[in-house]
Amino acid sequence: MSSLDSTPHAVPDLPDSASAAGAAAAPGAKQIPPAAVARLTLYLRALNTLLAEGVERVSSESLAEASGVSSSTLRKDLSHVGSYGTRGVGYEVQYLSRHIAAALGLTHDWKVAIVGAGNLGKALARYGGFESRGFDVVAIFDADQMVIGNEVGWLRVSDVADLETVLHRTGANMVVLALPAAVAQDVCDRVVAAGVHSVLSFAPVMLQVPEGVNLRKVDMATELQILAYHAQRAQAPEQTA
Repeated sequence: MSSLDSTPHAVPDLPDSASAAGAAAAPGAKQIPPAAVARLTLYLRALNTLLAEGVERVSSESLAEASGVSSSTLRKDLSHVGSYGTRGVGYEVQYLSRHIAAALGLTHDWKVAIVGAGNLGKALARYGGFESRGFDVVAIFDADQMVIGNEVGWLRVSDVADLETVLHRTGANMVVLALPAAVAQDVCDRVVAAGVHSVLSFAPVMLQVPEGVNLRKVDMATELQILAYHAQRAQAPEQTA
């Protein structure tokens, strides 16, 4: 097993909220509430599906249903990026998609480096959904000499000792940490010192970052615990009947 391996053996679909985590707003841009940012990614996914199906216009009700929210919530969220709907006509799918993508920062050039070439890191590197959402995976690292130099997809695993050099050479501006708790903080510190201020961590530990650094944590154990709570509540009426 890789010395930078992370315990999960299968890659989950990344939370869409994480997709926008590193999308820093331009100076003076209107601040969008975090919950609305997360929902905007859902609207964008639904709109892109409609685009692929050749749909040109969509009502707020249909878009809200496809995104799993209420119409009022959708309209309020879209007010943060400007109102592009026409009463009785709905939203122009392509136009709204472009504006949401711009608001989320997805029109920028996002280059992603993955630290940890274990099962999770390799699965992330091979995930085909990143490119279609505006993210280019440009590097993958590990500390295991048996892993360094191996090919993962079209990438070759770099030595984590060369982290700073490779980050600068590839122009990576986002980093995904797919490594164990024991080394996560040290690597995170090096990533931040190298000038990368957008970090997505799968490491099972709370990381400390300076002000101005965007850190998002994906904790599958926590998500499973939340699911267990809701499942328990759903089963409770049956158990008491």
